[in-house]
Amino acid sequence: MDHAYQALIAAAASFFVVTLIFAVLVILCRKPKKPTPTTSAQRPGRVHNPVNNMTELSSVTADESASFDPNLRISMQELRKATKDFSTDLIIGDGSFGLVYKAQLSSGVTVAIKKLDPDAFQGFREFRAEMETLGKLRHPNIVKILGWCVSGNDRLLIYEFVQKGSLDQWLQQEQDVPTLSWGTRVKIVKGVAKGLSFLHNLEKPIVHRDIKASNVLIDSDFEAHIADFGLARRIDTSNSHVSTQFAGTMGYMPPEYKEGLTAATLEADVYSFGILMFEIATGKRPNLPTLLDGKEVGLVQWARKMLAQNQHMEMVDASMSREDGLIEAHVKEYFEIAGMCTSEIRKERPAMAKIVELLDQIPV
Repeated sequence: MDHAYQALIAAAASFFVVTLIFAVLVILCRKPKKPTPTTSAQRPGRVHNPVNNMTELSSVTADESASFDPNLRISMQELRKATKDFSTDLIIGDGSFGLVYKAQLSSGVTVAIKKLDPDAFQGFREFRAEMETLGKLRHPNIVKILGWCVSGNDRLLIYEFVQKGSLDQWLQQEQDVPTLSWGTRVKIVKGVAKGLSFLHNLEKPIVHRDIKASNVLIDSDFEAHIADFGLARRIDTSNSHVSTQFAGTMGYMPPEYKEGLTAATLEADVYSFGILMFEIATGKRPNLPTLLDGKEVGLVQWARKMLAQNQHMEMVDASMSREDGLIEAHVKEYFEIAGMCTSEIRKERPAMAKIVELLDQIPV
């Protein structure tokens, strides 16, 4: 008996030892492998291709930049040096969502640098919109973007420098500038019309959505250049861009906005252009009231009443010389085109291509 009992104890002990060894082996086999290090391109939140993944640009910690001119090198260090660390002395404009600086790069090229406000609600959306629209656009009446730069929360756009500043400065004579002649004003209007017609007739049309005097730049030959595409949208011609937010500037926005239509449409751009035509010829600001029969009314209401009374010549900016190419028939034709553009009925407004044809009939 003692012998059998001892054999049973030995067998049990052997079984326990084998079981323990097996358990240890199972645990060792299940031990997780050491993770393989990820590259910066694989790491979450890191941008590998900033052009194709623009929505992640706000997380960029290192400088990222691109140039659309092979002869132009752009970096944040270069831009900080050119703007003297964004000195207020070099500010030349206040575009939507950011300040614009005049700067000379080390290559000697003078540029305009737009530094977007990092706290602006739509600041990044504007950056992406300008990149997508301006980067590939080339037209004599569209301002040319030369490149961009991102560093952390800072986003900068680099434009060609347009010598004579904004049209708004010339119309309101905010600087020591001479009064624009009638011929020069018509030339500027024609340039804006051609730029808009180009945008509207692309394979995928672009709606600017903020046509106004401060977004038109004037070069040394008084050619117009449409600028600031922060609100611009590409649209499908079979379906307007849907938006739940109003876009534009008070005084330039079409009447359908009051009815709740906030979609980006070509006709809305045409309306804003018509308001700009009135502003250029009259010198009156669209966002300020105008007196009519002792009452304050908007620019377009005033213009309609004056046109109905055949007072075309009385509408012209009083600062212009009446001997400076002002021919009544041409003035009347000009205002009639502006009237068509600002029709209350959206579908009655002519296309920009047609407007270019009509304006070409007015001599400069």
